[in-house]
Amino acid sequence: MVIFPYREQHTWVFDDEKAGLVREPFVQGVPAMIDTLVADIPDAATGFRLLFSATPFPGYQAEMVWVREEYGGNWYRWESKNMEGWLCPAMFKYFTAAPRKFYCKAEQI
Repeated sequence: MVIFPYREQHTWVFDDEKAGLVREPFVQGVPAMIDTLVADIPDAATGFRLLFSATPFPGYQAEMVWVREEYGGNWYRWESKNMEGWLCPAMFKYFTAAPRKFYCKAEQI
């Protein structure tokens, strides 16, 4: 799956017309995780490609491990970076259930 996050109002957001999402914000630790993912992408704030999957794929950058459910969303931990973030219920536009792990990679557009 793929989305195209960008910075707006001091956080990362994304649009996905098919999912009915406009300026959907990332919150609670996820913006810092994205900052780490895009550290080597020039002008990432204007937009980048974020690939993600419930199964590993060649070249993935991060493995996110499920921690717990809270307020309809789910907390995930990026073990290798000692980071944690909460994904809101919008994640269910992409997954039917919270995956125990998911994998992601940021790419320059």
